Amino acid sequence: MLGYDDKRDFFRMMVNTACEIKVNDDQSSRSLSAICKDLSATGMSFEVEESIEPGTMVQAILESSNSQIPSLSAKAKVVRCVPGSDSSYLVGVEIIEMN
Repeated sequence: MLGYDDKRDFFRMMVNTACEIKVNDDQSSRSLSAICKDLSATGMSFEVEESIEPGTMVQAILESSNSQIPSLSAKAKVVRCVPGSDSSYLVGVEIIEMN
């Protein structure tokens, strides 16, 4: 459980929902299926099956299943990418702009 000892300025919500990550780097422009693990006002983390270099700009899209809650689309910068479980990677991003 996260508490005040987390030293963050904004509360982090555990989400665990499917999302789409659009990556535009030196290799190519591509879309990845991901699982959004958590979300705050300034960042988010997600799990993907390939590594994404820190500094890479991405577009994160979380579709809403509720017609009264809008989908989320955010331009973000990768700040970390660490190996996760079962050949996946946990990626942390800083949200630059909400669309």
